[in-house]
Amino acid sequence: MRLRFSHLVLILALCSGVALAQTPPPASPPPAAPEAPAPASPPSAVPQTQTAPAQPQAPGMVQPAPANPTSPPPASPAPVQEAGRATLFPSPSDPTGVEEGVLVSKDTVMLAGISTWDEAYDNLKGAFAKIDGEMKKAGIAPAGRPLTIFVDTDDNGFKYEAMVPIAKVPEGKTELTPEIKFGRTPEGKSFRFVHKDAYDEIDGTYETITAYLDIKEIVAKDAFIEEYVSDFTDSQDTDFEVNIYVQPKE
Repeated sequence: MRLRFSHLVLILALCSGVALAQTPPPASPPPAAPEAPAPASPPSAVPQTQTAPAQPQAPGMVQPAPANPTSPPPASPAPVQEAGRATLFPSPSDPTGVEEGVLVSKDTVMLAGISTWDEAYDNLKGAFAKIDGEMKKAGIAPAGRPLTIFVDTDDNGFKYEAMVPIAKVPEGKTELTPEIKFGRTPEGKSFRFVHKDAYDEIDGTYETITAYLDIKEIVAKDAFIEEYVSDFTDSQDTDFEVNIYVQPKE
C-alpha cells in the first residue's frame, strides 16, 4: 500500500397662471375725440399666483415609477442542482473516525490505466472526464460517486481502474468503447477512512491508515479504493473529500 494521504422631486405643478390685472375702460367720452384705453398695469404690479395642489402622499413613501411596457420579463430562477450521487457507504456521522461495513457490488463503467504518483491527480481527473463524456454520448446516467481501485502499486507509480457506478449495464453489452469497459465495484467487508484536505496531502491519511491497521493487527488486501465525494477541481483544494476503503483479507 502506498503512503500518500495528504454580493421627489415632489413635482408641484407650479403652473403659475399669473393673472394680469386690467383697468376697466373709462366711460364713453363725447363723440368728438375718443380716448385711447389706459395701458394695462405691468405684470409685477398686481401678481396673482396660483399653485396646483400637490397630491396627498403618506410620509416617507415614494411614488413608484410607471411600468415600462418594453422592459423584458424578469429572468427565470436558476434550475435546482441535482442531488448528490450516493457513496458506497452512507455519509459518515463522524468523518474523523473509522467505520466498518459491507460493500455491495454495483455495475460500473470502467477505464484502466497507469500513472506515476506525481501525475496521479491529473491522470485520474482526465480518466473520469473521458468516462463522463462517453456516458453522456451513450445516454447512460451515473448512479454513484466516481472511484478508483489501485490494483498494483510501487514506488514509481500504480495501475488503476477508474470507475463510475451505473444503475445497470445495457443488455448484451460488455464495453462502452474499445477502451472503456463495463465492470463491477468490489464487495465484502471494508473499513472506511475519510480524507478531507488537498489531494496532494493524502499521504498523511494513508500513514494514519497504516498505523491503525498495525495496531488492530488487520492484514489488508493489496488493492485499496478511493471514492471521490468532491468533484475534481484542483489538487490544492483543501476541501477535497475522499473516502478510502480498505478491505481485510479473509
